[in-house]
Amino acid sequence: MPTTLDADVRRLVDAPNFAALSTLMPDGSPKVEPVWIGREGDHLLIATDSRGIKGRNLERDKRVALSVCDFQNPYEQVLVRGRVIETRDDNDLVVLDALSQQYLGKPFPRRKWSSRVVYVVEADVARYYKSPLEHTPT
Repeated sequence: MPTTLDADVRRLVDAPNFAALSTLMPDGSPKVEPVWIGREGDHLLIATDSRGIKGRNLERDKRVALSVCDFQNPYEQVLVRGRVIETRDDNDLVVLDALSQQYLGKPFPRRKWSSRVVYVVEADVARYYKSPLEHTPT
């Protein structure tokens, strides 16, 4: 059942916070890697090369899990479970450039891609949590 992203979830996703994306390998084992994440309304956007392992996993099994931690306070987090509902071509790098602006403050520097796509994720669960712990590394 799709869920609406609340204000705290939107705030963490809209900031340049890295997400850990979990996809499923052919044998069912999880594969996790850091990704940039964007948002379009209540949908999450992940731009990647469709020919990589992540892309092949998402084409085969649409289920995903994401964890987003605040860059300044990793005890503030969003946990998402959902599925890919759409795959869009992004060979012109429109979405990737928008994400690059969010994370790097400039267009994406590598321009040669042959199979760029954007996976649109609909959340079934999107839970925000802020721990009372304080991030005070020594």
